[in-house]
Amino acid sequence: MSKLKQGRIILAGVFTMLLHACAVTSPYEEANDPLESANRVVYRFNDTLDRKLIKPVAEYYRDYVPSPVRTGVGNFFGNIYEPIVIVNDLLQWKPKQAASDTMRFGFNTIFGVAGLIDVSTPWGMEEHHEDFGQTFGVWGIGEGWYLVLPVLGPSTLRDTAGLPPAWAMEPVNMRTNGWVRLGWYSLFAVNKRSELLSASRVLDAGSVDAYLQVRTAYRQKRWFEIYDGNPPEPDFFDDELFND
Repeated sequence: MSKLKQGRIILAGVFTMLLHACAVTSPYEEANDPLESANRVVYRFNDTLDRKLIKPVAEYYRDYVPSPVRTGVGNFFGNIYEPIVIVNDLLQWKPKQAASDTMRFGFNTIFGVAGLIDVSTPWGMEEHHEDFGQTFGVWGIGEGWYLVLPVLGPSTLRDTAGLPPAWAMEPVNMRTNGWVRLGWYSLFAVNKRSELLSASRVLDAGSVDAYLQVRTAYRQKRWFEIYDGNPPEPDFFDDELFND
């Protein structure tokens, strides 16, 4: 059996499980976390890897790489992944946003030196963040089980199902292999982690149970992203109480 066929079978299985959750789950509802014991093991592994390796490298990167260079690296990665955002704009039926993001990608690529300089934001084309997990949420598919993925961190069954199509569109996967690909993902991870150093300090300072805090924060973040920052207000009242 070819790798392509195997991948299709795995993806079909993931979608089958995903479709069992037929409605978007609010973060105000109790998390669906039947794998909590296993998730905590993976969380501890990720936390140890972060504290021993990724975080120290990110701190070194922040302290010794000039800010303009770090900004350029962040801009480059944001631009190179813009086509994935555009595809999800269209899948979520946001034609105006898709047009804006397409122009943003073109202007930053041409006038921003392959995306190293963000010339589009000052010209009124703001950056958007759309992915396949958000698209599935917009389509009404529930988040499913909460998952903690090795190295990648917090996720849900719905967001995990969105990873294969994103990986299929990864430019580095199409054009490179071996050490080049490893270097690409390493730089991406270190740059992204350096942007989250202040957030991790807040987590370390205020968390009684870091696992629960990360789970809650992740679900709320995804909820806001699905609704573009304007989620419906939770209904904490049962109408039947007022109908007696």
